Amino acid sequence: MNSMPPIADLDLRRATLCQLLHWLAVGRVQPQALADVYQAAIERINPHINAYIDLRSGLFQDQAQMADRRRRDGVIGRLDGIPLALKDNIDMAGWPTRAGLPTRERPVEQDAHVVVRLRASGAVLVGKTNMDEGALGAACDNPHFGATHNPHRHGYSAGGSSGGAAAAVAAGLAVAAVGSDSLGSIRIPASYCGVYALKPTHGEISARGLVPAARRLDAIGLLARSAGDLTVLLQVLAGYDADDARSRRRRVAFALPDWEPGNLRAGLLPDLAAVGVQPEVIEVFEAAMARLRHALGDRRTVDFADWDFSRTRRAGLLLMEAEMLGTFAADLADTAHPVSPRLRQLLGFAGSKSAADYAVADRVLDAATLKMRRLFAQVDVLVLPTTPQGAFALDGPVPDSQADLTSFASLAGCPAVSLPMGTLPNGLPVGLQLVGARGSDLRLLELASVCAATLDADPAYPVIA
Repeated sequence: MNSMPPIADLDLRRATLCQLLHWLAVGRVQPQALADVYQAAIERINPHINAYIDLRSGLFQDQAQMADRRRRDGVIGRLDGIPLALKDNIDMAGWPTRAGLPTRERPVEQDAHVVVRLRASGAVLVGKTNMDEGALGAACDNPHFGATHNPHRHGYSAGGSSGGAAAAVAAGLAVAAVGSDSLGSIRIPASYCGVYALKPTHGEISARGLVPAARRLDAIGLLARSAGDLTVLLQVLAGYDADDARSRRRRVAFALPDWEPGNLRAGLLPDLAAVGVQPEVIEVFEAAMARLRHALGDRRTVDFADWDFSRTRRAGLLLMEAEMLGTFAADLADTAHPVSPRLRQLLGFAGSKSAADYAVADRVLDAATLKMRRLFAQVDVLVLPTTPQGAFALDGPVPDSQADLTSFASLAGCPAVSLPMGTLPNGLPVGLQLVGARGSDLRLLELASVCAATLDADPAYPVIA
């Protein structure tokens, strides 16, 4: 019998996925007890931050009881008993996939590919998280389901479009979360909420069962409280899916995490202010770079004079809006449950553009690929802030530039990691972004772990006790 003392509820909610897997393995906590802790926290805290919009405690408990039985029988999956959140644009059989819209209340019949893998791994799926309407935004201020509040400060944005997922992880309402990232929808909320995020190489994780924003940009994204947790999730979810046209049949394994930090060639932008990064973010970034002088020893300024961050982000946005005209055609036509005027206006803008306009925007993807090839012939990793600003007040203006620094990796199909790098003068967190060549996902995660250990900038999870 295990004679170790019980683990406090707060410590269970504070723990990383890897720590919880250890405690589950040695019997210091059981899946049912872990689920009870998280459910109690959700019931108490979610009404204040609105991270989840669809919760079913009976199903949550049923999954935890099944995980208990599997652990007693000795046949378990990689994530057995771990409570995870799911963004509400990913199909889960028996649940509606609302995608932030008021029209989609009918339950879907099939699980998304990632949900199939999560279930097979034994993960306990807690519920569906809030998001921007149609995944078209980065504030998570949904006109139909309400705003998600940043756990660090009520009344401030959690970022988007995966804001509910990031808030749930930061507030200790889920151990980790699975969402989506088309131009930064995982990394932006990670930066604002002070958690870790991975947008994998495009096609590494199947997007089948994800409501498409722009299929050439869409990626399943991961949120957690450590880089090591992201590595575990990536290993569970990555793999070829013959039914996803953009899934990658990898002929060689991921590039091994074998970088020597002292010899790493790190690329830095020459002038962050010139690309719209706010002074207080630059100050935190420069302080982080000073602390990372050994981990990022060989630093080189890279030339981005030929890359207009704002213009290329807008090109990606046009690709999303144009494809969404088809994806959301029935929603736009549903007068009984109308979409917001904002979404109608954004998609109407795409409808006013010509096929030639779309073709010009589409060429940005090729330009991004060529830029990526030239860049990573010179350096191993691009290092920059995740967002040009920190979280903003929900009742104030929404910055247009939120995705300026995240869009390059999406347009080029590169992996990118966001990790906490410090706090702004107002006390809110901001993220550091690492971008690598296609296939360098594990290397980026290893480097993120090294950087995180040096910076020691993680908030005291859970942000809301």
